[in-house]
Amino acid sequence: MDQSIAKVQPNMWGVFFEDINFGADGGIYAELIKNRSFEFAKPLMGWSVSRKRPQEGEVLVVNRNEANAANPRYLQIKKLTDDFELINEGFKGIGVKKGMRYDFSVMYRQLQPGVKMVLLLKDADKKIIGQGTFTPEGTNSDWKKQSVSFVANETHPKAKFSILFQGKGNIDLDMISLFPGDTWKNRKQGLRADMVQLLADMKPGFIRFPGGCIVEGTDLSNRYQWKNTIGPIEERKLLINRWNTEFAHRPAPDYYQTFGLGFFEYFQLAEDIGSDALPILNCGMACQFNTGEVASLDELDPYVQDALDLIEFANGDSSTTWGKKRAELGHPKPFNLKMMGIGNENWGPQYLERLAIFTKAIKAKYPDFKLINSSGTDPEGERFNLLNTSLRENKADFIDEHYYRPADWFLKNAGRYDNYPRNETKVFVGEYAVHADKNVIGSNRNNWQSALASASLMTGLERNADVVQMASYAPLFAHIDGWQWAPDMIWVDNLQSYGTPDYYVQKLFSTNKGTDVISIKLDEKNIIGQDGLFASSVLDQGKKELIIKIANNSGQSHNVAFDLDGKTRLKSKGTIDELVSANLNQLNSFENPGAVSPKISAISLKGKKLNTTLKPYSFNVIKIPFN
Repeated sequence: MDQSIAKVQPNMWGVFFEDINFGADGGIYAELIKNRSFEFAKPLMGWSVSRKRPQEGEVLVVNRNEANAANPRYLQIKKLTDDFELINEGFKGIGVKKGMRYDFSVMYRQLQPGVKMVLLLKDADKKIIGQGTFTPEGTNSDWKKQSVSFVANETHPKAKFSILFQGKGNIDLDMISLFPGDTWKNRKQGLRADMVQLLADMKPGFIRFPGGCIVEGTDLSNRYQWKNTIGPIEERKLLINRWNTEFAHRPAPDYYQTFGLGFFEYFQLAEDIGSDALPILNCGMACQFNTGEVASLDELDPYVQDALDLIEFANGDSSTTWGKKRAELGHPKPFNLKMMGIGNENWGPQYLERLAIFTKAIKAKYPDFKLINSSGTDPEGERFNLLNTSLRENKADFIDEHYYRPADWFLKNAGRYDNYPRNETKVFVGEYAVHADKNVIGSNRNNWQSALASASLMTGLERNADVVQMASYAPLFAHIDGWQWAPDMIWVDNLQSYGTPDYYVQKLFSTNKGTDVISIKLDEKNIIGQDGLFASSVLDQGKKELIIKIANNSGQSHNVAFDLDGKTRLKSKGTIDELVSANLNQLNSFENPGAVSPKISAISLKGKKLNTTLKPYSFNVIKIPFN
């Protein structure tokens, strides 16, 4: 029992964030105003105007592209008539909480004084449930930013925000913004605290960002460019979200990336919750399912330079160009970035050619920096075989494997890595999830059967921690009214969030990762499905615990007897965390968020023996302290 057969990396179990399913704008990024700077393709999308006596030219969208290409549009209000309102619908409505402070801010220039702005939150019946007043200061041809706060007096999940203009005057408006007062760490214009807390509770070893296909873009002009996502938010250049039109059955014409959650905030978030940052960068290839557009090899330098500059941004001191930029943004201390991914789900010889150029340039400057390489979209087939073979020949640091497959595939592949080569090339399982029947949609796909199958496969990842050094379920977040892809680990609406059964499986692994893998066998064989059982075990030398993870995928109870013979002096009392449901279709929900969640009970050893009964369809984490 004492023999360590592999070391578990401190960052083994992480999370993967992508701005899909309104995960950033309308999700973890707490901005409540949709299209705050009028940069959507339809500049007034999300906005409407209510006025008693309309006047032509009263409200204009003005474009100053030559003067400000990053944020060209603003709204010009020529107040000539009686009261009128400018109304914003928010992201599937605005979640308003009773007693909560709301922070309004706007950029403006008042060319003719006299306008007073009444700020209103209204429920579905147009009842006012929060109200503030904003009075622009002075007359000036220069833009200025001003803020004011007010408190809501009712809770409502789908309110609207409006500005009631009173008096007469002439004012230009941009970056109209509203944030709740309870952001994560109370940061101005920050993140939704409840969503971040769910992540922090997992203690993830890393955060992979800013996504998968988001990185590639539908074409190269639509790719993610990190330098456009840092600095003052009014200078960050908005981009259409590629999930906007990806799925005809789930259209999202109002889905854009404002980049209020940008690379600085991603690094900051990782630091906040004690995770390593794992950025993924475009390798000069757009999504091969969309356009397959590539940058020619002799024009790849800007892409490579972006990667080199990102490392300097994260790690350089303030004497460097990009380290100075990070310090100016409020973080003089380096972020200690250790790794990045080059490309996402890219494949073919065209990927290998571009990857080689990136690898040579990055390793020349940062020889110890780790690079994640793509193995394409699938865990088998010709594309996978080409990349897996070539990348191993090139001694890649990490190969990123992705699999979205039925529960049965996960159970059959629990031993996938038992016979993988034990060499310097490691595996990063960067995206995986059990996908139920396609007739099942939305949050209903996150059932207990899917989570239990994931847990079963994960015992195989843990057993092979010398090969699989990192893993992350995907995707992370989904808005119940705005998702494009399911299943997802955490579901949210405008007021609440909950972890699915998959969330609790991931949390049990990440909070009980241990330090050393030790052998656990049945009849001298790895436990990869015999009688529906799947198991792995680790020692945690820091906490001084033996941790056994065992899943029972059968509909029968199993009486199991563990022989814990060895030099380690185990204590006689321990605990067992059970995730269990007799109903494989059981879901968690806003109404019952803990339907499938861990229940802790005590267990006892008799000498070096542990006898326990595993319930049908259960995942169990047994912890026994030692001296």
